[in-house]
Amino acid sequence: MPVISPDKVSALTAAWAVHFKKDAHMSPKKTPTKAHPPNPVITEARRLRERREKTYRERALKIFPWICARCGREFSGKKVQELTIHHKDHNHDNNPSDGSNWELLCIYCHENEHSRDQVAEWYGGATPGDEQAPSSRHRPFAALEDLLKNKK
Repeated sequence: MPVISPDKVSALTAAWAVHFKKDAHMSPKKTPTKAHPPNPVITEARRLRERREKTYRERALKIFPWICARCGREFSGKKVQELTIHHKDHNHDNNPSDGSNWELLCIYCHENEHSRDQVAEWYGGATPGDEQAPSSRHRPFAALEDLLKNKK
């Protein structure tokens, strides 16, 4: 068996390191670490994902189809972020596990839903369909029926 000089061992080690994209300056006695400590960024991302999956938004997205309940627009991919969770009774603490208090609305329909309530509050709580007393007693077409009968 041939004897290899220490210079040749260093040269072979350096060539092996370059070939496997290792550090060419690493001495033959150093060994790479066996286990890397967990990356804090990855650990934090996993923790946030687990926490997010427990939120009512993630639960609603798993329960309901990704379609706006008002306009019927379908969402997929990155557009899912435009879907919002609307609480039907407007109580954000009422989050039943079956999702009976939620509906998926696109951002536009959700804004419309809440602005309707604000407009009703501004006008004294009147909503469509409510009977209101007339604000004026003037009736400009009261005699119109009589005028039309006389023309015949």
